[in-house]
Amino acid sequence: MKDKILFSAVLFHAAVSLTACMEWDYGEIHEEFDFEGHGLFIINEGNFQYGNATLSYYNPETDQVENEVFFRANGMKLGDVAQSMTIYDDKGWIVVNNSHVIFAIDANTCQETGRIENLTSPRYIHFINDEKAYVSQIWDNRIFVVNPKRYEIIGHITVPDMAMGTASTEQMVQYGKYVYCNCWSYQNSIIKIDTETDEVVGRLTVGIQPTSLALDKYGKLWTLTDGGYEGSAYGYEAPSLYRIDAETFTIERRYDFRLGAMPSELQLNGDGDTLYWINDDIWRMKVTATELPVIPFVKYRDTKYYGLTIDPLSGEVYVADAIDYQQQGMIYRYSNRGDLISEFYVGITPGAFCWKLSR
Repeated sequence: MKDKILFSAVLFHAAVSLTACMEWDYGEIHEEFDFEGHGLFIINEGNFQYGNATLSYYNPETDQVENEVFFRANGMKLGDVAQSMTIYDDKGWIVVNNSHVIFAIDANTCQETGRIENLTSPRYIHFINDEKAYVSQIWDNRIFVVNPKRYEIIGHITVPDMAMGTASTEQMVQYGKYVYCNCWSYQNSIIKIDTETDEVVGRLTVGIQPTSLALDKYGKLWTLTDGGYEGSAYGYEAPSLYRIDAETFTIERRYDFRLGAMPSELQLNGDGDTLYWINDDIWRMKVTATELPVIPFVKYRDTKYYGLTIDPLSGEVYVADAIDYQQQGMIYRYSNRGDLISEFYVGITPGAFCWKLSR
């Protein structure tokens, strides 16, 4: 995961002076999709400033993958560095970081239904209700408030005590009326936002650079810190896994990794009782565990594990392999016992996943 962090930080600084110059013009719609039932979208970042991000779709029941589905459905490219995707109201919301846009597509046909533009450098979108959502940003001390019905920016939440040049907000989860968000690059905190007032009402200090955030079935927040990197002006320390009580917003337990370890991609299973992450190998741990596991779930394959997700229905584990960041990436599908079921090629640099649970 350090490769991803350094890659994002260095290249984005080189691009902050650029304006959004990519234009999206519809071409001939080549194919009509009708993705029914349970399936998996794979978000392929592509290469920075190449505009070659793509979207893939995989059907676990038939073991069939469809690549370039956004382009094939709309006759135009997705953009530059696809970051994440969320399904809400039967629409797939694709956050395209360096193109400063979020596309909304029909989750079954993949045809565009609208877009939110003029974002700084969006990372994730979290929906509060039908008319309000939050968009986290990197290198911007504001979380954007958008109206997804009108595809418009309607406001901002300024994060206190965060300089614009090194500001970063990342993943978001909700507990009651509060949204929690990890402040990642060159930051060390989790913030708490009141969704009724759209204001930051709390901040909790953790280790250097919390990369992921998840909420388990017991109301506990989990975050992984990467510890920075050697020579970083912000600091360098051993990574840690934190368990935080969402109700009291206090740290309950910290699990420490060795200095130089690179844990990333923290995920929960569908039942919300088991954590998974990448640290060379793939690891898993019950949320009630008192110590980190010592035996990996899936052994390291001398490659670049770059993304991770758990099928919320079957418990199967999917791992994205970026290979060399230049050619098509690979997805490995494992049973919940760690046995390889299948593998398939997707787009360049697969980094994120989004589950489609029904029609």
